[in-house]
Amino acid sequence: MIIAIASGKGGTGKTTLAVNLSAFLAEKRKVILADLDVEEPNSGIFLKGRQVHSEKICRMIPEWIERTCIMCGKCQELCRFNAVLKIPDRIMLFPELCHSCFACSELCPTSSLPMHGETGGILYHSIISKKLQLVDSHLEIGQVSAVPLISATISYLKGIAASDDLLIFDSPPGTSCPMLEVTKSAEHVILVTEPTPFGFHDLKLAIKTMEKLDKSFSIVLNQAGDEFDSTIIEFCHSANYRIIACIPYMRRAAELYSAGRLLYQEIPVIREALSVIANNLQLA
Repeated sequence: MIIAIASGKGGTGKTTLAVNLSAFLAEKRKVILADLDVEEPNSGIFLKGRQVHSEKICRMIPEWIERTCIMCGKCQELCRFNAVLKIPDRIMLFPELCHSCFACSELCPTSSLPMHGETGGILYHSIISKKLQLVDSHLEIGQVSAVPLISATISYLKGIAASDDLLIFDSPPGTSCPMLEVTKSAEHVILVTEPTPFGFHDLKLAIKTMEKLDKSFSIVLNQAGDEFDSTIIEFCHSANYRIIACIPYMRRAAELYSAGRLLYQEIPVIREALSVIANNLQLA
C-alpha cells in the first residue's frame, strides 16, 4: 500500500507528519518512508540509521553528432518541449528543457542525437530500525527538473518493497509536476494544511488537483487552535471532504522539531492524533 503525504504549500507540517507517522506505524508493522521532496529532503534529520545503499541517478539527454547530421530539422519538429532548435548551420540543445522522452534520438534518420546520462541526483537507502527504512533522494545542484529523480526513486522503491510493506511518500509541496509525479502512484493522499488564509487557499488547489487525478484523499489540519480553524472545517464539511485529524499548535512541538526529535515520542496528544489517522485509514 502506498500513502502519499502532500500539501498545497510548504511549511504546513507535511514532513513532520510523514516522519512521525512512519516511526509510529513502524512500532507494529514494516514501513518504508520515501522522502521525495528531492529539492529539500530533510527526513534524515529526524530519522537516523545505517546507510545500506547509495547510487547516482542519471537522466538521459541528447548529444548532437555534427558529422552525421543532415540538418533535416525533424528533431525540432518532434520536440514538444522546445529543447531542440535547428538554426542554419547547427542543432542547438537545451538540456534544461529536455524531458528525456527519447523522441528526437529514436526518430532521427541518421542517429545523430544519441542519448547519454547526466547525473540528476543521488539516492540513499538507510535502515532506521527493524521495521523502518528510509529512502531519500537529493537533487543535484543546477538540475531544474525534479521529476526524473522522483520517478527513478519510485522505481527503486517498488523494486525493494515486500508485499506487506507500507510505503509512505513525503511529497514536494505545491501542485506542480513533482507533486503530481509522487501522488499519481499513491492509493491514498493525506493533504496537510494549516489554519491561515494562505494555507486555506492552497488546500483548495490541492483538493482540485486530487479530484482531477481521481485520487482518494483526506485532510489533516495541523497547528490547529486559531480562529481560522472554523473556516477550513466548515468548508470541508460542506463539501464532504474528510478531516481525519486536527493537530494542535504547541510551542513544545516547535522546540522538539528544531532539535530534530520525533514529536509523538514526547507529546501524548500527537501520539493520539497519529493513532486516529492510522485507524481512519486502516493502517494500524
